Amino acid sequence: MTSSPGKIPVSVLIPAKNEESNLPACLDSVARADEVFVVDSQSSDRSIEIAESHGATVVQFHFNGRWPKKKNWSLENLPFRNDWVLIVDCDERITPELWDEIAQRIQDPTHQGYYLNRRVYFLGQWIRHGGKYPDWNLRLFHHKLGRYENLNTEEIRNTGDNEVHEHVILDGSVGYLKADMLHIDFRDIYHWLARHNRYSNWEARVYYNLLTGKGKDGTIGANLFGDAVQRKRFLKTIWVRLPFKPTLRFVLFYILRLGFLDGHAGYTYGRLLSQYEYQIGVKLYELRKFGGQLNVTPTNAQPAKSTHES
Repeated sequence: MTSSPGKIPVSVLIPAKNEESNLPACLDSVARADEVFVVDSQSSDRSIEIAESHGATVVQFHFNGRWPKKKNWSLENLPFRNDWVLIVDCDERITPELWDEIAQRIQDPTHQGYYLNRRVYFLGQWIRHGGKYPDWNLRLFHHKLGRYENLNTEEIRNTGDNEVHEHVILDGSVGYLKADMLHIDFRDIYHWLARHNRYSNWEARVYYNLLTGKGKDGTIGANLFGDAVQRKRFLKTIWVRLPFKPTLRFVLFYILRLGFLDGHAGYTYGRLLSQYEYQIGVKLYELRKFGGQLNVTPTNAQPAKSTHES
């Protein structure tokens, strides 16, 4: 199949669920793509209507509760008509400058995949410090050559049906694009907290697997002398063993990595990251206490006595 005239021969994949606030701007930003798929999880708001009104193809994903999650399922099952796929979350925007660069790179590619640098906006402000920038994500690649890693977190429920912090494992070389992708969530702090409550379930399982040595197969390994992702994984194997992580995370973000230069938004973001780290720690404690299993009934639990006489 051939691309539409005037369009860039890239297939965009947008995972979605109840994203009516973010979808219009996201879809507007990918209008130059030849093909756009919105993979939805039975949204109850206007997400489907919005996606279809922008000319996107809507596909429903029904999660089985374990594996695969939405992005890997989409990479395996969607009938992409282009070799290149660009994965964009609903709260992300592809700028005209980035589209120009994408069009140039895929015309004469030197790699099979490209990292995009993301600017995170919080409370209407770019969080430029605190280690949030640069924020490299492998989002543009040959769809047949890349799949998200499985970090063996399926045992933890209530983490959502979409890959969030998993990374793409690509059978090929990678490069880096210069223009930035924007991360701008139009929803409020309530949704940030709700989302990170789910993420902390996932992070606690990742921490648990790192401490117990479980779930290493099929993942990007930890290597101090490897690429950016491998170095980050190596540092995480040390991080999970440190005490006082909530305090350390705030100090690292706000002081050592100059988060204070982002003013009130930077301070608020740092405090929320510290709270997030505390949530991970509590959930990790729960996992370790019960040997990786949740909802365990205490062995000395006694059935409640009825207050009604027979």
